[in-house]
Amino acid sequence: MTVTFVMDGKEVTAQDGQTLLDAARDNGIDIPTICFHEATTANGLCRMCVVEVEGQRVLQPACIVKAGTNMKVQTRSEKVIRARKTILEMLASTMDLSDAPDILTMMDEYGASHERFPDAERRESDVKDDNPMYIRDYSKCLLCWRCVQVCAEDAQYTFAINFEGRGFETQIATFFDKPIPETTCVMCGQCVGVCPTGALKPKREFLLESGKSPAEISVMNTGKKQRKPR
Repeated sequence: MTVTFVMDGKEVTAQDGQTLLDAARDNGIDIPTICFHEATTANGLCRMCVVEVEGQRVLQPACIVKAGTNMKVQTRSEKVIRARKTILEMLASTMDLSDAPDILTMMDEYGASHERFPDAERRESDVKDDNPMYIRDYSKCLLCWRCVQVCAEDAQYTFAINFEGRGFETQIATFFDKPIPETTCVMCGQCVGVCPTGALKPKREFLLESGKSPAEISVMNTGKKQRKPR
């Protein structure tokens, strides 16, 4: 069964139950996303994918709103563009986006300013280096929830991490803030794979960026000194 509706002035067809985001992609219409990932359940957290639906009071997140017959949807109206630009500027004002190239590209596309909110409080956190596989730098975390989801029902069923705190103090953490090796983590790396901002990063990559040479990293991994060549 299919539904027919109008998106950006064009009549499009979608499968019954399909989201506006999937319908747009099937019809060659680009809607930007940040928290959305094909491997995780969509929750509409970041609101970057908002669109304007005629008759709705507020903008709708395309990743979770289902396409409906006779809908009239605008994906790049003035209201939508302004909302996306503000979301990007709010992210830039509170977190480190240096390892988030896709988001930086979006900022250029929407003309978003890194200085829009100069007095905003920054989300700052010490780098957590507590396991041999990856580091956690939550100064770069935008709380997209991808890592929590793949650690839980969406993939691994390990439940090693979750949200902690409320409001601005919310962050990703282990239960009782235990080091990763003391949790149920199995070092599968799926959380690292879905992180869009570099908040989770492979240990080797982190060390190389910190100026360590491959040889030094090898010594650190083995815990032994390398023999000097004869």
